[in-house]
Amino acid sequence: MFSKNTMDHFHWLHRGTAEIFPNQNNSNNSEENLVNLLKNSDRPLRVKLGIDPTGSDIHLGHSIPFRKLRAFQDAGHTAVVIIGDFTAQIGDPTGKSEVRKQLNSKQVEKNVESYLEQLSSVLDFSTPGRLEIRYNSEWFNKLDFHKVQELLSTMTVSQMLAKEGFSERYKKENPIFLHEFLYPLMQGYDSVVVNADVELGGTDQKFNIAVGRDLQRHFGQKPQFGLLLPILTGTDGTQKMSKSLGNYIGLKEDALSMYSKIEKIPDTLVQNYFELLTNLDLNELPKDSRELQKLLATEITSHYHGEEKALSAKKTAENLVKNRNSLLTDTITEFNLSNVVFPAKLFYILSASKLCVSSGEGRRQIQGGSVRLEGEKILDVNLVFDNPEQLDNKVLQVGKTKFTRLVSR
Repeated sequence: MFSKNTMDHFHWLHRGTAEIFPNQNNSNNSEENLVNLLKNSDRPLRVKLGIDPTGSDIHLGHSIPFRKLRAFQDAGHTAVVIIGDFTAQIGDPTGKSEVRKQLNSKQVEKNVESYLEQLSSVLDFSTPGRLEIRYNSEWFNKLDFHKVQELLSTMTVSQMLAKEGFSERYKKENPIFLHEFLYPLMQGYDSVVVNADVELGGTDQKFNIAVGRDLQRHFGQKPQFGLLLPILTGTDGTQKMSKSLGNYIGLKEDALSMYSKIEKIPDTLVQNYFELLTNLDLNELPKDSRELQKLLATEITSHYHGEEKALSAKKTAENLVKNRNSLLTDTITEFNLSNVVFPAKLFYILSASKLCVSSGEGRRQIQGGSVRLEGEKILDVNLVFDNPEQLDNKVLQVGKTKFTRLVSR
């Protein structure tokens, strides 16, 4: 994935990295500087990344820490993937304004299978010694109450309330349940069990990773380094990529859908996507904005579907635009979204705009793959739009001949 020269200078370590902590730049002490540890270690480092399989699909935003984990693998280190099959039944409270729904073991098992299948396109599963997959039920199912008591005794309530999500909920008098306090301690204890040298996570995981460092000290281990990665902005250009917001690009999406979504991301996101989601030299990218977006879409789609399917998707997308432009004239009908109460499901908008005779037909057209928004096929029957601005000036299409331009004015 990376050239020898790049690895020698650790460019791969810093590319797209938001923060490494601790990071005493002027110190030769490997315990305070990750680059020094990488240079001086006489063994592969153990690089931990934990995932709670609370859903079945992984999107491009989720892939960022796994891409960094792959970079560590390619540099000769061991990726330790913690499958939080136990902690997923609690749910990470980070960034949540209310308690998360707890999953049962069957839901988690099904999600794990889907996650691992998708991760095979990112991580090196084949090179001996480069990947270790652990399930934290392995140790949490055996944890006695004395050990739980010991974990709880390492933190105070005031320390827990310093965690951003807990602090906000406490101020708003939203309930915080005691089992949620266990989550950061459990994630930290994972680091103790696998003896992690480095833990990767999004910028929202700093508190949890720091707890892991504290617990490693408590149990007599050298504390891990934390490497934080940016949270990817979604296709709407404003909010973080999220399936619930409908602004995501899933790893399991077909090549044409993936290509079309990436090609249409706002210009302001293109450089960021290149840095976080590709290995291309950022100094050798085309200057033309359209060529830049096409290259980005082709590169990412090639990674998950292969070059042949990516190029086919590119050609199909170009033909769709040509065909649509030949059909759309200045006289295309417009539908004013002020007639719709938001949040609104797409099948209702299809009915309200008269593209479909009823919401039921709208659902069937989506299920049949006949609905496109700005040329992108929509397959999510329950797709919801929070406000009319998300759809303003976009063309909604059913089949090959029904079009309307959505306006929010």
